[in-house]
Amino acid sequence: MKLLRKTKYLLIGFCFISLLITTGVFAAVTSNELGTHGGYDYEFWKDSGGSGSMTLGDGGTFSAQWSNVNNILFRKGRRFDETRTHQQIGDISIDFGVNYQPNGNSYLTVYGWSVDPLVEYYIVDSWGTWRPPGASSKGTIHVDGGTYDIYETTRVSQPSIRGTQTFQQYWSVRRDKRTSGTISVSEHFKAWERLGMQMGNMYEVALTIEGYQSSGQANVYRNNLIINESGSGGSGPTRVEAESMNLSGPYASRTYSPFDGVTLYANGDAVSYTQYFARDTHNFSLRGASDQSALASVDLRIGGEYKGTFYFGDEHPATYTIENVRHGTGPQLIELIVTNDNDTWDVLLDYLEIH
Repeated sequence: MKLLRKTKYLLIGFCFISLLITTGVFAAVTSNELGTHGGYDYEFWKDSGGSGSMTLGDGGTFSAQWSNVNNILFRKGRRFDETRTHQQIGDISIDFGVNYQPNGNSYLTVYGWSVDPLVEYYIVDSWGTWRPPGASSKGTIHVDGGTYDIYETTRVSQPSIRGTQTFQQYWSVRRDKRTSGTISVSEHFKAWERLGMQMGNMYEVALTIEGYQSSGQANVYRNNLIINESGSGGSGPTRVEAESMNLSGPYASRTYSPFDGVTLYANGDAVSYTQYFARDTHNFSLRGASDQSALASVDLRIGGEYKGTFYFGDEHPATYTIENVRHGTGPQLIELIVTNDNDTWDVLLDYLEIH
């Protein structure tokens, strides 16, 4: 019966994908546009001149290409409602991986804006032919295995999220280029503020590819935005949506009912992402459901080691917690994987919280 259900889902999925392709949902974005996709906010922005395209992938992933542009930005992350500071939102980090091939001036960066005051900011981990921003360093921050120089520049009567304005730019620029790893975004915000560079209420945090008077291409194959909603105190939960994790296995796919999440159908189906841990013991709570009345289960692995199993008794969403899990510190691979499929159930996953 399980195999028949899987075949049905695959046929439905094939028809659905065919419909999406026919209707152009998977077509590349080629003109200025913002929206949501895969649980992330995205934006394509280009001024006059040249061409570019952005193809949206699962979760935070996307690919980008640009040719002979003046200025272009491709970004995927999260927009906020401009009512909270970064301290009120929580500790923000991004686990990323990019195949980055610029030809000319370009940045691989965490990018965004704050308001009141209006600030455009960059945390640059790699670049093309020119290391930005061409100013004198105000200081440094040592974080995520590297040293970043901090800069502040002024833009006079330039485009912004509030129309043409004069505003400050804040920069952290890594001394040694890299195209993968963890970016502790909030640590840069704190370092800037220690230097008197005030941040206002948050508008956006996004992993971004920018091109300036250049051409190039990039494949953002990993982009996990993680927010510890407790703020800088670190005592509250870190929530990661299942649909923002990396899917793997023969059948794993997105689901939209009874919640936005993923469905794991068979042994080997999994979702995963990299989480940075400052301490070695946490509680892990997973919200999910079985696809019917049969008991469904999914294993928790951290750094490749089995840490416990989450169980869901029926099709009603519920939260199961594994307490006092010991694990390594620093960046750790988190996996939720099906290993005990008996062909009578599928497991649906909503989000993982780490306390």
